[in-house]
Amino acid sequence: MGFMDTIKDKLGMARSKAGDYAQQHGDKVESGIDKAAQTADSKTGGKYSDKIKTGTQKAKDAARNLGDKGGGGQT
Repeated sequence: MGFMDTIKDKLGMARSKAGDYAQQHGDKVESGIDKAAQTADSKTGGKYSDKIKTGTQKAKDAARNLGDKGGGGQT
């Protein structure tokens, strides 16, 4: 097994674990995303609020999609 194959296997396992976590703890994931967004908005003085809101929504959507797949190495 080559180096790249090893990396792909490790990334697949990490994605699976992240999917399982997102499925089991989706509310905590979304809460963390909201807290990070609030911190970023506060630190930038609201200058990038629209971009932060867009990024927050995309992050939540990605977490939900990952949780819906339930990890398990599915793509």
